[in-house]
Amino acid sequence: MSTRSFTFVAASTGEWSVRSQTTICGPALDQPAAISVLAGFDVPSSSMWTLRGITSNVRYVEQGEKTALLAKQEGLGRPAATFAALIPIRKSAAWWDLTQDERRQIFEAQSQHIAIGMRYLPAIARRLHHCRDISEEEPFDFLTWFEYAPEHEAQFDHMLLELRSSPEWRYVSREVDIRLVKNSA
Repeated sequence: MSTRSFTFVAASTGEWSVRSQTTICGPALDQPAAISVLAGFDVPSSSMWTLRGITSNVRYVEQGEKTALLAKQEGLGRPAATFAALIPIRKSAAWWDLTQDERRQIFEAQSQHIAIGMRYLPAIARRLHHCRDISEEEPFDFLTWFEYAPEHEAQFDHMLLELRSSPEWRYVSREVDIRLVKNSA
């Protein structure tokens, strides 16, 4: 049975070792040695911090874009994808004050968020977790989880540069970029 709720657990040990952590804007997170991704919202007592999110329906995407994404993207957990990134993001109140169609206009028409992401598929796999659907009190609005092979890290960095240069990113008030490597089983 698949779950829609996930908890990202920062601790001294875990499934993924932290290679680096950079605060892009807003308050930092304490840097852990490792992060694990757990189904559900149970919080281990040994955690340094936890972030919770749920997967949801695709938003800001038109049918043609959704079809193209589904045809090109690959899932998480590929054996070669031993690098990952957890990028929690919080957007400003100004973003949330916009209507849905105004956000779509900024998201795709101006920023080309979907078009940028499409250029990096299937090398980079992604799963978006919504936090505001749990509570507006969550520290972030979105938790984006990426997985990719080490040889695709330059592509990943370029994708982030493009996204962070877009008009949409004027609305980002907090962002942390956590890079990870999968621990051997």
